[in-house]
Amino acid sequence: MGSSTDPRIDRLYALLPAIHRMRDAGEGYPLQALLRVIAEQVNVVEDDIHQLYENWFIETAADWAVPYVADLIGYTPVAEAGSTSDLPADQARVLDRILVPRREVANTIRYRRRKGALALLELLARDVAGWPARAVEFFRLLAWTQNLNHRHPERARLANLRDVEALDRIGGPFDRSAHTVDVRRINSHRTRGTFNIPSVGVFVWRLKPYPVTDAPAYCAENAGPHCYTFSVLGQDAPLHIRPEPEAEPTHIAEELNVPGPVRRLAFERGPDRFYGPGKSLLISAEGWPEAESPQPVPLEHVVPADLSHWQYTPKPGQVAVDPVLGRFAFPPGQLPRKGVRVTYHYAFSDDTGGGEYARVLRDPSPRTVDGETVAFTLYKVGRHEELHRIGDALELWKKDQPADAVIELTDSGVFVEPLHIELAEEQTLQIRASSGARPVIRLLDWQTDLPDALSVQMSRGSRFTLDGLVITGRTVRITGPSGDGGDGTPAAEIPVCQSDVVIRHCTLVPGWGLGPRCEPKRPAEPSLELYGVRARLVVERSILGSIQVQQDEVRADPIPISISDTILDATSASREALGSPGAGVAHAVLTIRRTTVFGITEVHAIELAEDSIFMGCLNVARRQLGCMRFCYVPAGCRTPRRYRCQPDLVVADARRAETDPVKQAAAIARETVRVEPQFTADRYGLPAYAQLALTCADEIKRGASDESEMGAFHDLFQPQREASLGVRLDEFTPAGMEAEVIFVN
Repeated sequence: MGSSTDPRIDRLYALLPAIHRMRDAGEGYPLQALLRVIAEQVNVVEDDIHQLYENWFIETAADWAVPYVADLIGYTPVAEAGSTSDLPADQARVLDRILVPRREVANTIRYRRRKGALALLELLARDVAGWPARAVEFFRLLAWTQNLNHRHPERARLANLRDVEALDRIGGPFDRSAHTVDVRRINSHRTRGTFNIPSVGVFVWRLKPYPVTDAPAYCAENAGPHCYTFSVLGQDAPLHIRPEPEAEPTHIAEELNVPGPVRRLAFERGPDRFYGPGKSLLISAEGWPEAESPQPVPLEHVVPADLSHWQYTPKPGQVAVDPVLGRFAFPPGQLPRKGVRVTYHYAFSDDTGGGEYARVLRDPSPRTVDGETVAFTLYKVGRHEELHRIGDALELWKKDQPADAVIELTDSGVFVEPLHIELAEEQTLQIRASSGARPVIRLLDWQTDLPDALSVQMSRGSRFTLDGLVITGRTVRITGPSGDGGDGTPAAEIPVCQSDVVIRHCTLVPGWGLGPRCEPKRPAEPSLELYGVRARLVVERSILGSIQVQQDEVRADPIPISISDTILDATSASREALGSPGAGVAHAVLTIRRTTVFGITEVHAIELAEDSIFMGCLNVARRQLGCMRFCYVPAGCRTPRRYRCQPDLVVADARRAETDPVKQAAAIARETVRVEPQFTADRYGLPAYAQLALTCADEIKRGASDESEMGAFHDLFQPQREASLGVRLDEFTPAGMEAEVIFVN
């Protein structure tokens, strides 16, 4: 007998007299099955009628109804941001959320009433683009001679060289110093000037703050046993502010209201604003400095410091904290007796690679065995759970032998243990983080005579999933069953997709680990190995180092690999991001969407490449299979058919514009260099990792199929957000003023 998660599914069956239900039970519940089909359709109609009423209100309307509600109040979408008319229905639905933001529609009438107010520009940035912002009228910062009858002692003062705090703010959104006038316009398309009389700057923060809660710190033993970093990977990572909400809509954002980095001087002047429970950072060292000391470390023991070269030595009873580098140090003679745990915030562009952000947990589907529905088995692992190690959960899993199982890590801890998993036929296992947790699996050099890795042996029909994890130290190695097919079946007769490997919202640290400046420790080592496994690999919203595929090219068909919304990083454009060691190409058919690839890609064939950036050369063995569309791929690569890719388009334009061979060659070379993607940072561990730079060509920033940016952060739709915000600023800026968006990060 089947079942459903909808509690209303049996309401028609419950209306039957008991005698009919008893007879139905004796016959194996055929009547119940029929009434469930009818009830399912009744529920659909009932829900649709209920939603029709909800669609009258902007707060509860379905996504498709928001543009219609907007039209009722005269809201007009921004034409410069793009259109959804030529897109498939699913893509159009996603883009509509950006072009017609629900929050902006709800507040449109309120905006019209407050037109001309400075604080309104900050609200527009939040509601239209989803970016925290601070609006600045630059005429208030101009140096000018004041009238004695209308003095403003707080404005237009000469720079005080003794005011270190004011000097530290110069050039940023919280600058208070006086400047000479700049006659260039702030919205000039050539060279922008800021400090002009009509200029209003809207400073926006694109990087989002992400928390790490009660996680182990990293002891930098190379520098000393008293030296620690907030990041468990050991790299220098700037700490960011946990933004505080503004109390009034007329309030102009201050430093604590935006997710910027914590400055040393600001931390020194007011450590209580940043340090403490519920704030930007916190340190817990049990039993320090005395056994009965309270936890976390009290504020009076925290000392701001510059730990650039670990040159500062704190006094006994103090902890030196450097928020710019994400470092802290204890007195050398007063080390923590037990573990050190930290809470802090880091910055990144999007919900990718695992973290304490909300994400959907996909449970294995229930199975029907002998007429009974069997749900999956859940094993919870964490500091406050019955199981404290992944190995303990695996021992129970091996003992119970469930068909479907989930090992869920419930906190942001670090798990240091060797892991070897063998899946039986038709068996599934998922190792995942709870929503709101960021666990780290740290693989060490456990064995001297064998390679150390997180090894998984697949079988026919099995499925293995990693979800929400950070894995560092070694490779994740996926292997097939021993022998030809595990049962004597020749490999060529086994279906290629006999098993599945899914990596979702994970980070397999490129280069196995990070140095202090985010340099990879083992840049030539792969993060994922597929060795002799007949499986489908699916990677979603993850960060991976290089992938190596080792398959029998003679006896087996290529395995399918699907990668989407991911950063694939070989740590260098000259190293292999996806390939096969010792062979020409990886024996795989690749489908890749909205992905940024740092490195060389060599595969058997590409079925589809879409909205992606390949920073290294791309080579395929079978060019006649598949296509590439709206991608960047370096010139001279061996690829399948390309449609509206770069630099193909700019090269074609240069050839049409110039007929002279010498000038044409120069124009092609110039345009090819111009459209090469530029990134704010290309090393994992930096806040702006894989973010397209502001100087990147528009052909890349708006080169995707829906005019969004190519690459891993396509779904942020930042070009559309910027265009929409620019038009709204012009609409609501005070008369005679000129407003422009200024990106802080």
